[in-house]
Amino acid sequence: MRRAPRLAPGARVAVVAPSGPVPEDLLQAGLDILRGWGLEVTVAPHVLAGHREFGYLAGSDADRAADLQNAWCDPAVDAVFCARGGYGAQRMVDLVDWAAVRAAGPKVFLGYSDITALHEAFAVRAGVATLHGPMVAVRDFIKTPATQEHLRATLFEPESVLTHEAGRALIPGRARGVVLGGCLSLLSSDLGTPHARPSAGGGLLCIEDVDEEDYRLDRCLTQLLRSGWLEGVRGVLLGSWVDCGPYRDVRAVLRDRLSDLGVPVAEEFGFGHADAPRTLPFGLPATLTTDANRSTLRYEVPALR
Repeated sequence: MRRAPRLAPGARVAVVAPSGPVPEDLLQAGLDILRGWGLEVTVAPHVLAGHREFGYLAGSDADRAADLQNAWCDPAVDAVFCARGGYGAQRMVDLVDWAAVRAAGPKVFLGYSDITALHEAFAVRAGVATLHGPMVAVRDFIKTPATQEHLRATLFEPESVLTHEAGRALIPGRARGVVLGGCLSLLSSDLGTPHARPSAGGGLLCIEDVDEEDYRLDRCLTQLLRSGWLEGVRGVLLGSWVDCGPYRDVRAVLRDRLSDLGVPVAEEFGFGHADAPRTLPFGLPATLTTDANRSTLRYEVPALR
């Protein structure tokens, strides 16, 4: 995957809303943080828009796609950050001219949750490494200094965050692969589309989710297994499972569905919808080591050049 240049004070960031509607107060608070880092921030035209019929969308599919494509293809823009997730990225991803995106070259792309569909598209259609991390108008970013600092270091000093230590082993072991993944339900529903990779083979798969009952998580994992998408995966990192029920029940499902893969699995790795979520680069090689006390993910190259 192609890596984007690192950011520096004065770099221009465009904020887009590919999915759900954005609360203006949270957006302004997030923008203030970015500007405090010395970044020049612009907001895409439809970030605060609403859909005429569906209140869960931030404007029409065509407008959201145009905002993303125009920001990415603007030579003055160094990075594109998502304002929030929700739902809607899968509705607009087919409207983006991915040939134009690829031709515009690598830039920093940041988001998580519903933005998983775009992480997959940037990897498959544009060959660009991306950042799975906190979004501009999300409380976990605005209210958590540790989350802010981890993202800032990733953007400005990426060699300082090559190693991530967290959680423990659900299944111990060691594996090397390319880091990929995102929200489990999005990965499952993306199967078979032109923007999803055909397999997680050779990868270190990061998965997490929010507000999904244990049987729904079981269904998503079973779909990935039955489709063959998990064949050849090298390792699995498990993030947060907020509002998915008691963790003991979630953990039982994860162990049941993943244990037959015969690969190391790290749990409670602190990404996604968690408190103080960290930023994880996608599309880059790393080594995962898990044992009873700690799990470590070490990248071979910095997230950004």
